Amino acid sequence: MKKILPVILVLLLIFSSCIHRQSINNNLPNNTTSNENINNQNQTDNKPKDNENTSKEDNQSTDETKEKVTDNEEEPSNEQTKDDINVNAPNLSNKEIDFGPPPIKDHKPQYMPKEIVELFKKYDAYYLGDTSKKEIYLTFDEGYENGYTSKILDILKEKNVKAAFFVTRPYILQNKELIKRMVEEGHIVANHSSTHPSMPQKALDFEKFKKEFEDTEVAFKEVTGQDMPKFFRPPMGKYSELSLYYTQKLGYKTIFWSFAHKDWLVNEQPPVETTIQRVLDRFHNGEIMLLHAVSKSNTEALPTIIDKLQEMGYEFKPLTALP
Repeated sequence: MKKILPVILVLLLIFSSCIHRQSINNNLPNNTTSNENINNQNQTDNKPKDNENTSKEDNQSTDETKEKVTDNEEEPSNEQTKDDINVNAPNLSNKEIDFGPPPIKDHKPQYMPKEIVELFKKYDAYYLGDTSKKEIYLTFDEGYENGYTSKILDILKEKNVKAAFFVTRPYILQNKELIKRMVEEGHIVANHSSTHPSMPQKALDFEKFKKEFEDTEVAFKEVTGQDMPKFFRPPMGKYSELSLYYTQKLGYKTIFWSFAHKDWLVNEQPPVETTIQRVLDRFHNGEIMLLHAVSKSNTEALPTIIDKLQEMGYEFKPLTALP
């Protein structure tokens, strides 16, 4: 009996332990062992407490990004803003080009490459009028006064001819009475820039480019009380596609020429007869004639030039008549 009692006690302990282990296993989900459950619980406890908030912030950021993408896909407004002027600018060439068609003597317009003709048409730039009509556009460039403009105005008034005077800001400020007279007698006073620069160089900075126009406009309005006509002659005939584009966006037509001669060197003036002959050798339909008002020879030749061309049936037209 003494030997049997210890055996019974051992069996009872083993049985009790099995029951306890079975109870624990029955309470674990999906038959997971206790060790696995403990390990999983430890991993969960080691995660950052703000993990849930981080996830929410990530989702919110993703939603905002989607909204921004959607907003960017909206079509732009048709209304032009100031910044619209620069939209196509980076794609345009700013290579400086010197305008200067070679002179000819058969009374036909100078040859211009097709790509230049198309470029001018695209940006409202003219070097020629209607070649089917006997019309001439008389223009003068005025960088400074050399004492001849008053006489030129007298001649134009006597001949009943209207012309265009391209003037700079300093010219306007220094010759206010002449500017007023030009306007009063029906001539076009147009923009030749404020400081007479190369416009492609100014086109590197649109604000500086625009200032060349606006400063001249302001001076003109202060003197005349009127808005300046929207015609522009690039100083020295220098241009680029970008400068033509900017000029157009500012509301201007660019005016080059189909006739000019070496008349601007005041100390190297050709004889009057030479000036007359040059004009008569090269006149043509739709001609835009460029003369410099600082020229003594031009001033003295002007009455004969006008008479001769009118005798041949040519009519002097204002720039507003350009096609």
